[in-house]
Amino acid sequence: MRPEYAELIRRRLDVPPVEGPDKTATLEAAVGRLVTAGQTIYVGAAHGRPAALVRELVRQWWGKRPDWTIALTGFGSPMTALLVGGLVKRLVTTFIGEGYPSPSPQPLAGRAILAGEVAVQNWTMLTLPLRTLAGAMGVPFLPTRSILGSSMEEDNARDGDFLAVDDPFGGGERVGYVRALVPDIALFHAWAADRAGNVLTAAPLNENFYAAMAARGGAIVTVERVVPTEFIRRHATLVRLPAQYVAAVVEAPLGAHPGGMYGVNVPELEGYAEDLDFIVELRRAFRKRDTAEAWIREWMLDIPDQAAYAAKLGYPRIMQIKGRAHADAWVAELEMLADRLGPDERWNRSEMMVVAAARLLTEKVRARGYRSYLAGVGNSNLAAWLSAYEVKAAGGDVEVMAETGMVGYLPRPAEPFVFSFRNFPSSKMLTDILHTMGIFMGGRWNRCIGSLAAGQIDKHGNVNSTVIPGALYITGSGGANDIASSAQEVVVSLAQSRARFLDKVPYVTAPGRRVTAVVSDLGVYEKPDEHGELVLTGVFAGRPEAEAVAAAREACGWELRVAPSLRRVEPPAPEELRLVRLFDPRRYFIGELA
Repeated sequence: MRPEYAELIRRRLDVPPVEGPDKTATLEAAVGRLVTAGQTIYVGAAHGRPAALVRELVRQWWGKRPDWTIALTGFGSPMTALLVGGLVKRLVTTFIGEGYPSPSPQPLAGRAILAGEVAVQNWTMLTLPLRTLAGAMGVPFLPTRSILGSSMEEDNARDGDFLAVDDPFGGGERVGYVRALVPDIALFHAWAADRAGNVLTAAPLNENFYAAMAARGGAIVTVERVVPTEFIRRHATLVRLPAQYVAAVVEAPLGAHPGGMYGVNVPELEGYAEDLDFIVELRRAFRKRDTAEAWIREWMLDIPDQAAYAAKLGYPRIMQIKGRAHADAWVAELEMLADRLGPDERWNRSEMMVVAAARLLTEKVRARGYRSYLAGVGNSNLAAWLSAYEVKAAGGDVEVMAETGMVGYLPRPAEPFVFSFRNFPSSKMLTDILHTMGIFMGGRWNRCIGSLAAGQIDKHGNVNSTVIPGALYITGSGGANDIASSAQEVVVSLAQSRARFLDKVPYVTAPGRRVTAVVSDLGVYEKPDEHGELVLTGVFAGRPEAEAVAAAREACGWELRVAPSLRRVEPPAPEELRLVRLFDPRRYFIGELA
């Protein structure tokens, strides 16, 4: 090599270990500079939630009225502090409630919504990311099959953000168009970034980083660690957001707490699990305004920064959640919970419902050749898990998916949360919502069966999980509408009462066209066709048939029809019961034995 060329290569073409402008900042400085009143703020959940950023929003804006619009896939505590402080004017979301370890309505948020103190625009787990993807692509809208026929279609069309039209290419179907969402600023938490803002994180990616790519002011990204650009280049396959979309980088270890950070195979980055005890405590605090305000004072307002937050958590708690992040931590945890599993000869109605729903799912998979399950929360998820293991045990080729981006996972014991991080290591693919919901569940080669829970259901299979007007804001769609709109068919599981089994639901979260069966704790109901009514076709063994039919009729809000010949559903076999209990040893969903 000629010396002048060698010198030129060294001087101009060497790859520098650190490159790009320095966008690092403190939490206080980043939020103070980039967040203003009246903004639409997207709060991301691409692998981890930006809890440290939410705490900083509360610290800087408490006692003021910024009238923010907050857009996000799921809204629950501790984010509910934004509502308690009067900081939010409008929510654009798919789910409002407490999520982990089991879903439930959020009472403070529900009361604020019903009182008109905060407006809500309801979307689904697929359509909200489609809106941010359109914003990132710079197109005015993107098409979808979701929302059509639901109450969200009418509501969002009135707002000018959804349009239903005939297929413009003459396909004969109606198509929905979701309007692009362009936030003012986006907030995300990730594993690492260099000082310029090249962001590294792990799948599954939930809604991905499209909101950051769409936001007018870019994104504030907190990370577990700020690293050299050389580190970013070495792990470029894990970079999901390039620096051009990032306005500020903040190093904030434990920045997702009380949520967790899992799934990155980089030795320098140490994971941690959800802090179960902390979450249970804060959920209890956020049931009432006075206890919520006390919690906000202790854990947000009186803590100046993330370092002080970590110090308050303390070394033993931090070591515990890091230990729970290990892939096999469930083994010791299950041993600790062994006395909760119960005897084989006794079961409750919820356990019977889960087993009956699993058997029905298994029948349908075998008869119709379905290749995948996509389940909702709670007992419907347990039923899908049990069915999948039964089909696999018999040599069937099926996969379980979760909407946040998990494909082909084998559910691990000890935690029944549908998006449990413990199932990441057993997944065959980790991706995002657009893949799982938009393509693998609802795409051209769709061979997916859905298993859903519900707040209420009516005689045509229409599901309400959003609101009982004037009485209760439930939670919202999450992915339920997407599954009901696109899976080949859907089985719904829910405990039965007249308040839940209605002649007509007051709000259609998910239309019942593809709902073919409902399993309650009193029997099995099936529809003859997509427009038909649910008919009682099966009752559980253990009580006389006439008594079982009478109980089902008594707990049904419409004039129930009964099939001429009823199926008799046998009690759970010991192995079925044991599997269900292994999945839910704390009995979040299956409930206590009498």
